[in-house]
Amino acid sequence: MNLISGLSLIALAMVLAKWLAGLGLSSLNRRHVLAHANAVPEAFRGMVDQPTYAKSVEYTLAKSRFSRIEDTWNALVLLAVLFSGVLPWAYKLFTGWLGVSAWAQAAFLFAVGAAFMLPGLPFDWYAQFNLEERFGFNTTTPGLWWTDRVKGLLLVLALGYPLLVLILKLIEWTGDSWWLWAWASVLGFQLLMIVLAPGLILPLFNKLTPLPEGSLRERLLSLGKRTGFTARTIQVMDGSKRSRHSNAFFSGFGRFRKIVLFDTLVQQLAELELEAVLAHEIGHYQRKHVLKMLMWSAASLFVGFGVAAWLAKRPWFSQSFGFEAGSVAPALLLFGLLSGPVTFWFAPLQNLCSRRYEYQADLFAAEIMGEPRSLVGALRKLNEKNLSNLTPHPLYSGFYYSHPTLLEREQALTGAVCGRGFRSR
Repeated sequence: MNLISGLSLIALAMVLAKWLAGLGLSSLNRRHVLAHANAVPEAFRGMVDQPTYAKSVEYTLAKSRFSRIEDTWNALVLLAVLFSGVLPWAYKLFTGWLGVSAWAQAAFLFAVGAAFMLPGLPFDWYAQFNLEERFGFNTTTPGLWWTDRVKGLLLVLALGYPLLVLILKLIEWTGDSWWLWAWASVLGFQLLMIVLAPGLILPLFNKLTPLPEGSLRERLLSLGKRTGFTARTIQVMDGSKRSRHSNAFFSGFGRFRKIVLFDTLVQQLAELELEAVLAHEIGHYQRKHVLKMLMWSAASLFVGFGVAAWLAKRPWFSQSFGFEAGSVAPALLLFGLLSGPVTFWFAPLQNLCSRRYEYQADLFAAEIMGEPRSLVGALRKLNEKNLSNLTPHPLYSGFYYSHPTLLEREQALTGAVCGRGFRSR
């Protein structure tokens, strides 16, 4: 067996291993959920009634069935694209028509990315207008759904295509060190988007209005002063025009920072609970979780570009999938397609770090509030309203949950109360 055929088999094995692992984890979680499906578990009695719990189980199982079908389809599409010869054929077509300039090769990469969206559209449609609709979460319309996708594609074209051209131009301008320049450029672009996106991109999809004057606004502004978290504004986003799911977040840096609350969140929670949720988000900021995650992202990006550059210089990498050696663009494309089956196995490590941050933010919120009850009440309501899976299998949640489960968060807060207590405000 030569090196080229060996690499093809390794790629095949990686894609199949990720698919099989996903099916196995889904099956494990399904059995675990069904084992607790007959009655509300003792830990949640008094928090959720039997009909709501039964509906959350049904929702979890329905999403599980759907994800298994979707994952199988995605694996088949990826295998077909990698081994059918369509990619080298399309590359020859593009370069024969447009040449081999950075602009032409960036057009090829963008076209492949856009084409990859098409097989998934029926699944996205089904998830929104069947699955979410069936459980009462969908509030969007077909027209808005399509408008979102067209806007997203045009936005990627306007921002992503020039960035691709810049990366390919850097290969021409800087030689073997191109990947360092590309890493710095992409990192700078990401930081710029963090600052500009809330004001320039988010309004293209959602309407943001200032939180009206009143006790809630005064309570949240007082929380900001108490925690040293100054925001330019507190805004309410019309998330309800697409879904009844809820969320809250802050965005931007320095004087560009803003707090955004979904209108569904404002409707679902009491003022004290909203204050606790915002205190949790501020906890991420005060504990420097945002900065740490940015550093982790920068390090991951650095490693990714370094590996891509190393593979691009190995003729056997591109040749294993039908490309001629010598061009970096196909190597970048192949690296992007194959990175998913590799990074999947690192998900538990990333989620472990994310969960640790969630615990710390929860504790910060409880300390600021002077009690954990408000945050616990908010978490319970959000889990109930979103029909969250209350009994996931630990291994499944390790791979797919970036946040601890409700029971884990409550137990951590209870342990903190017993360990140190809280002062009343």
